[in-house]
Amino acid sequence: MREAPVSAAVALLRRPETIRARCHALLGLAEGDALPHFRYDAAKLPAAADYVAETIRQNYPDLRIPYHARWRHFAAGGKDRWAALAAGLAGEDPAETARRRFDLCVVSVLLDAGAGPDWSFTEPDGSVLARSEGLGVASLHAFAAGLFSADPANPLRVDAAALRALDAPRLAAAFQVTDKNPLEGVEGRAALMRNLGEALALSPALFGAERPRPGGLFDALRARATPAGLPAAAILEALLEGLAPIWPARLALDGANLGDVWRHPLAAPEGPAPGLVPFHKLSQWLSYSLAEVVEDAGIPVLDLDALTGLPEYRNGGLLLDLGVLALRDPALARQTLPVDHPAIVEWRALTVALLDRLAELVRDRLGLDAAAMPLARVLEGGSWAAGRRIARALRPGGGPPLSVASDGTVF
Repeated sequence: MREAPVSAAVALLRRPETIRARCHALLGLAEGDALPHFRYDAAKLPAAADYVAETIRQNYPDLRIPYHARWRHFAAGGKDRWAALAAGLAGEDPAETARRRFDLCVVSVLLDAGAGPDWSFTEPDGSVLARSEGLGVASLHAFAAGLFSADPANPLRVDAAALRALDAPRLAAAFQVTDKNPLEGVEGRAALMRNLGEALALSPALFGAERPRPGGLFDALRARATPAGLPAAAILEALLEGLAPIWPARLALDGANLGDVWRHPLAAPEGPAPGLVPFHKLSQWLSYSLAEVVEDAGIPVLDLDALTGLPEYRNGGLLLDLGVLALRDPALARQTLPVDHPAIVEWRALTVALLDRLAELVRDRLGLDAAAMPLARVLEGGSWAAGRRIARALRPGGGPPLSVASDGTVF
């Protein structure tokens, strides 16, 4: 069995060009001061670009910036944990190693939604990591221990059977969750893993018919590549097709679960699918992360900038903290808002659109073009790092300027 073909409207909401178009349309309204929740100060965008360029030069003085991918977190603190794990795979078929990297990356990215301010992960050597780095390293340790494999003799893989059986207590134990070390959205994360296990079996053409696994997607994408390479949008398309069943049932259209798609009263009023803004943040970050594996396997990834910037609290927080965006109602900053709140949808949409503009200014300051500095590198170098930097300067603990209630599946 596999997911039934989707309607034209659902297919439209899965396209990165739709994400970009609808977000830029809302930015156009912001330029006319016509949005209900945010004001936009275009005069402050150049200073934000200066701050991002300065952050890039601090982090990557040679301007050799990798993609904004999960692999950076596996090397947190200067320890390349994946390389250490992969050393035991020397001599293995490179395609199988790529499948293992897909396996690890898919579960790790899907487990990455915001950890909250009070959680951390302690490694056997005593290293303590929090937030995205901690989640990444925790998921890698869980992968190495075979948490996601149903075959004890082959722990370094992910398969549907193990995912279907994964419950919240086992996931919480792997992530060292206690009353004193709380992780937001543990139940949601575990449910997402079980949903992933079910989804793998629904798409044998993507994940393999026998013992389906996320790594099967490597073979499906390799088969779609031309001699010139593989379009980045094809990676996202395959993920949105294969992972569609995993998301919590929030919004549906024409019988399809929409995933990271939200309502805004001013979005695309004439339709199709009026009032809806797609983001697909985790799927796009996963696309950037898998693109790195595809390229390492010798397949060029084409038109990476067809994908968009990521609408999450570091990129969006940068824009708020530097005054590019400002809340009309400052009281919202003192509340914890649900992810479907129109203000959060508006904030995320403006973030996507402004990252495009910010990237152009940052490239100018660094003397690089889009080929040398695609958006995936601007994010890494970059806007995400700068968002964390300014947050730490302004608030104890470096939390975001807006608090969003996470169910473990969006941020």
